[in-house]
Amino acid sequence: MNYALTKIKEVTSGVVQTLSPVFFLRTGNKTFIQHILYDSRNIAFPETSLFFALTGKRHDGHDFIKGLYEKGVRYFVISKEIDIAAYDGAIFLKVPNVLHALQDLAAYHRQQFPNLKVIGITGSNGKTMVKEWLNHLLKDDYAIIRSPKSYNSQFGVAISVLQIRTEHTLAIFEAGISEKGEMERLEHVIKPNWGVFTVLGDAHAEGFDNNQKKMIEKALLFNHTTKNFYNADNAIVVNAMSRFSEKKKRVWSHRLDTAHLKIDKTERIDDAHTRIYAQARGQEHSITIPFTDKASIDNACLCWLILQQMNYSHEVISQRMKTLEPVEMRLEMKAGINGCLIVNDAYNADLNSLQIALDFINQQSRQLTQTVILSDILQSGQDDRTLYQKIADLLAEKNVSKVIGIGQHVKQLGASEKYKTEFFDTTEDYLGNIKNTDYQNEIVLLKGARIFGFERIAERLAQKGHNTVLEVNLNALFHNLQVFTKVLKPKVKMMAMVKASAYGQGSDEVARLLEFHNIDYLAVAYTDEGIELRNHGVKMPIMVMNPEESSFDALRRYNLEPEIYSINLLKQLTSYIQQAKTDMRIHIKLDTGMHRLGFEDADIQPLIIILKENAHIKIASIFTHLAATEAAEHDGFTHEQVRRYTLMYDKITEGVGYKPMRHVLNSSGILRHKDYQFDMVRLGIGLYGIDNHGDFQDKLQVVQTLKATISQIKNVAKTETIGYSRKGILTCDSRIATISIGYADGLLRGSGNGRFSVILHNKSAPIIGNVCMDMTMIDITDIPEAKEGDSVEIFGGNQPVQILADVLGTIPYEVFTNISERVKRVYFQA
Repeated sequence: MNYALTKIKEVTSGVVQTLSPVFFLRTGNKTFIQHILYDSRNIAFPETSLFFALTGKRHDGHDFIKGLYEKGVRYFVISKEIDIAAYDGAIFLKVPNVLHALQDLAAYHRQQFPNLKVIGITGSNGKTMVKEWLNHLLKDDYAIIRSPKSYNSQFGVAISVLQIRTEHTLAIFEAGISEKGEMERLEHVIKPNWGVFTVLGDAHAEGFDNNQKKMIEKALLFNHTTKNFYNADNAIVVNAMSRFSEKKKRVWSHRLDTAHLKIDKTERIDDAHTRIYAQARGQEHSITIPFTDKASIDNACLCWLILQQMNYSHEVISQRMKTLEPVEMRLEMKAGINGCLIVNDAYNADLNSLQIALDFINQQSRQLTQTVILSDILQSGQDDRTLYQKIADLLAEKNVSKVIGIGQHVKQLGASEKYKTEFFDTTEDYLGNIKNTDYQNEIVLLKGARIFGFERIAERLAQKGHNTVLEVNLNALFHNLQVFTKVLKPKVKMMAMVKASAYGQGSDEVARLLEFHNIDYLAVAYTDEGIELRNHGVKMPIMVMNPEESSFDALRRYNLEPEIYSINLLKQLTSYIQQAKTDMRIHIKLDTGMHRLGFEDADIQPLIIILKENAHIKIASIFTHLAATEAAEHDGFTHEQVRRYTLMYDKITEGVGYKPMRHVLNSSGILRHKDYQFDMVRLGIGLYGIDNHGDFQDKLQVVQTLKATISQIKNVAKTETIGYSRKGILTCDSRIATISIGYADGLLRGSGNGRFSVILHNKSAPIIGNVCMDMTMIDITDIPEAKEGDSVEIFGGNQPVQILADVLGTIPYEVFTNISERVKRVYFQA
């Protein structure tokens, strides 16, 4: 992108605000914007960036203008009044709606490429898979620009379209909506020539009265297309698409004889391959794909239809379909050797996804130096000199310390004054030359095209250990945060509970994600947990819920804020503060009926006296814990607790002369008692995907998936028994697998002897016999495709953790926090 500021003013209908209007008139048409900045934390090229001050439910881009100005940014798009006197040399474009202005700029950019073929994809599911598969199938013949990862929102589409460059010959963009009115704006931005509809499902159903209305809204993407591609087996889809002329329609179907691609049958060849038989253009054809699930088969049929309409021969289509690969969109982070973090984003390599990955390692870097291992970037459509100069500039601006290039073209990065460089011809050369001692306390980003096989590097640099893994989906965690954020009233703050290692997930990684997304407070149980977060670079406010007298000095040194719940603890703190001659912010806990910790009504007057005598103590908040917010039958008691809390709060604030923040609600309370949100809420188990009340469970996403590996498989005669105490009784000759998880990992003994089943190849495999300390045996007699090395899911997306909790007679909290530290945590972000 390279537009004069005057052109952007015209396109966005912005009103110029600056200390020197004459300066803008004189230089505006000579000032060129090359980069769109929308996140104040990800500044790369401040001198040529234009910041769009987007506003959200809880955060406002206008609040970050001062910091950006101090870092060299001078151009801003705003929708609120700004004191321009404080910003000498800055130019503001004031618009009614910043997001709409960004979309208008993206739409204008799209108009500059009238000859570019643009495919727009929408649907409830499968958008990203179809986009990535089309890219794979067509990349040899086109220079393709596509939505990075799953950038299909009102904001994401605009950012995707702004990446179009002159060398591109095909664009593939996703469009996702959640409410009425959104698709019209996305169509304005994308202006697709061809439209693709994947499937109609229940995703985002809350924004529409029914699927029919949702489908009509989605079909607005196709208002100006020349061809539309979809499955004609769904009557709602067909009805919505009926308003388009027959010339536009290109359909595939299992039932419709007149379909452009009529599927006759599908045949599973083996555990990994399916053959699809169809009639196309009056002839019978078949293709083989390396997948067996229905969603992949349907998406492959859609891609087949599109390639057919692009006039590819059946021979070419058949050959390329065999090469389809799983869409691995996730960016994975795991512990590495010598204190390193390994971030594996090696599913592809292009300039856009490289920038996203660099932003991620900046978010998660702690205080580690940053290393990038980068392969050749293939099929970029740019000449190497231009491409690698852009990459070199980006690496320098992102404060990368070391770059290792693998391939022939990446060598054009050359030497740099900003970072060390080293180059290898192939991945094999690199693996043959490195030593484990080459990497110490670094965050290492692996960014490579598939053909370079960077998974071998990931394996080499990963910390070796246990085959049991807890996968933590950071995207799902952020999604859950947004679910709760959407029900908050304006200006209500959020405190996130990351005690007990963020409910077993790893507090460091979760805390950095929450800090990146501008959460207001974190809460930990003990001072040590807060110190660990500080040592890993977390700077945001942290409340310590169980401080001890011996930890007061550490609280001060690490800027942690203690919860104070008794007169005795408060006296101990005041004594320390007087001796240390320091100030401290505290949080007052009131007992209104939980009867665990907290000041009771009789303590309020002594509390006030002590606080008034100690001006160095500042109350940050006053709160209580409600005992039963998830239970409707106890709502009367909840209301009584809040009444008691309010009376006690009023007494304290009247006594001390100011009003600290108020907070009483936990996860269930946020959803069920919105009138009590006050100044802040505390989000705990809901953040991690569990709704104790149940009404919101379908809106939350699974964050944690616990997996083990099959270590050995044995055929055991029915006369034998399995495991300790011979508890595993067989009724027939059986196939028994031993998996790499036991009660020392968190799969407790109560799940044994058939009470709980794990998931293997989408089938249930019951535990047989007692659970051992480090291993468990499962019956896989009815799963013949199972083999040693296969992954087994204990809980996750295929089996909710609540099932295991019910078997154990406990709650998900306990299951999560029982997962041993020896279980590897792997973090990923799509």
